[in-house]
Amino acid sequence: MRGICRYLVTIGIAGGLCSFASAATTTMTGMISDSACGASHAKMMDMHKDPKMKMTERDCTLACVKAGGKLVFVADGKVYTVANQNFAALTEHAGQTVSLTGDVNGTTVTVSKIAAK
Repeated sequence: MRGICRYLVTIGIAGGLCSFASAATTTMTGMISDSACGASHAKMMDMHKDPKMKMTERDCTLACVKAGGKLVFVADGKVYTVANQNFAALTEHAGQTVSLTGDVNGTTVTVSKIAAK
């Protein structure tokens, strides 16, 4: 019985340590975008070809978020979901290329720092 308890405790501790190790702090260069457009705003921007309604990537990102989309980070063609949507610098740098530092866990990033590029 003691052997089984030790085994289960060891497995629990190892599993707990692995969960901490899975989130790695990383700095990446990429663009703050939105969940509707992801890596490319081309389709949305094509809809606004009228010169009076010239839409920038920033305008597109903010409009999509206002319509219910979420902010995302795009780096090397990969789209990361942003866990902390309320991080102030996300909106400030929407549609821009930035250097982002955060904890990455799979395709989710928890942002800790953003700097303009």
